[in-house]
Amino acid sequence: MEWVETTGKTLEEARERILDQLGVSEDDVEFEIVEQPKSGLFGLMRGEARVRGRVRPTEVRPKQERKRGRGRGAASVESAADASDAGSSRLEAEEATSGGGRSPRKSAPRKNSAAKNSPKSADKSERTSKVNASDRDDVEDRAPVDPELVGQAAVAFVSGVVESFGRTAEVDMRLEGDEIEIHANGEDLGLLVGPGGRTLLALQDLTRVVAQRRLGDHVTRLRVDVAGYRERRNAALEKFVIQVANQVIESGAPRSLEAMPSSDRKVVHDVLGTIDGVTSRSEGEDPYRRVVILPA
Repeated sequence: MEWVETTGKTLEEARERILDQLGVSEDDVEFEIVEQPKSGLFGLMRGEARVRGRVRPTEVRPKQERKRGRGRGAASVESAADASDAGSSRLEAEEATSGGGRSPRKSAPRKNSAAKNSPKSADKSERTSKVNASDRDDVEDRAPVDPELVGQAAVAFVSGVVESFGRTAEVDMRLEGDEIEIHANGEDLGLLVGPGGRTLLALQDLTRVVAQRRLGDHVTRLRVDVAGYRERRNAALEKFVIQVANQVIESGAPRSLEAMPSSDRKVVHDVLGTIDGVTSRSEGEDPYRRVVILPA
């Protein structure tokens, strides 16, 4: 598991920041103290506490051997076919050289590549392409799916995932125009968030497949949040971006942030759009695309 390192005025504050970043409970995290704050005059503390942590590794399940009966069956069929071809060749040779007056056995005509270019094949290809074009027209002409139905499908799917994880949560939907937000709130839902919110991103992608693609929806924007993780992350991200923007203004040198998903990059761009003296752009390809903050 990837280690996360944070600082704080106290060890407890540094630990809390790690829990916020990982999105899991304290029982699921192992910590290492890198540096402790030192005591100064009059009992005041100097420096900051530096702590690193990660989600406790889980045991890997042993792999189970799978029978590949299909592969052995295919090999047996090929061996039988080879044996049959060899027997046929020997039989033809005996008939050709024998004096019994028997004529050689006529082999069945083989299909050649010219059949693929026959008028019937061309006609079939043309009919197939017409059918595919018709299907595309049907998709384009299809009426938009009701966002309410998309949201209900998303709620049902997320509820099922939470239950399969052995957890209990209240899953609700917030619908505003074409914007759909699914919120799952409950206790001990850190497994559905994962380190850095990566499990949550995977859950959101699966929910989009089930609720949008299967229903043929290409209009709505669907987001999933678990235990308020996105709200806390966005608040922390906004605070961090403001600090970096002030540093760029003071130094006049650009700063490149760490790679982050598109939802986080949008938050960064929105915050920087409200700050005078800086501008921003994205560089790289996903999943390594990052935001660069530049002096305006």
